[in-house]
Amino acid sequence: MTDRIRYVALGDSYTICEGASWEKSWPVILTERLSNAGIPIRLIANPSRTGWATQHLIDNELPVFDASSPTFATLLVGVNDWVQGVSEETFCSNLNIILDQVQNKVGNKLVLITIPDFSVTPDGPKYSKGRNIAEGLTAFNKIIMSEAEKRNLKCVDIFPISQQMKDNPSLVSKDNLHPSAKEYALWEKLIYPVVYELLKQ
Repeated sequence: MTDRIRYVALGDSYTICEGASWEKSWPVILTERLSNAGIPIRLIANPSRTGWATQHLIDNELPVFDASSPTFATLLVGVNDWVQGVSEETFCSNLNIILDQVQNKVGNKLVLITIPDFSVTPDGPKYSKGRNIAEGLTAFNKIIMSEAEKRNLKCVDIFPISQQMKDNPSLVSKDNLHPSAKEYALWEKLIYPVVYELLKQ
């Protein structure tokens, strides 16, 4: 079926869904729900890896993306840039390299997703290196939302809902850092209507 939408999910642990099974990862759930709603879509690849920052994505994921002949993509990346001390300027530059290459293939059929607030998880503060995590991620998320707006791309902000992990242990995986399958499912509920509207025409 050549008329199928070919979906590639790009990102890091939050796209590969560390802490949950493959079947319960939000890209898989998203694809299933869209299919059930009559959108002819297939998840072709999810080359995301835990710990990868934007430079890793450029070096390792974009070649997979290009080889997959995609027609739709999601992008959730940036947490590891912040953790690793990458500057806002470098993050913005790398993000634009990624967006240029992805849009060259899929045009506006790309949805950006903001970075969740891992500071609210039990082990999150260990990665602060003395910095304010929420403040730093908010600055990176402003860059993501700003670039999306400049390019007329849809952006889903999961930062607020991710903060519910603070008061609900069932939303955090056993590693005390990544979301649980239950939390990823909450993200998917926010992402789905945006993607559905984008792909239904």
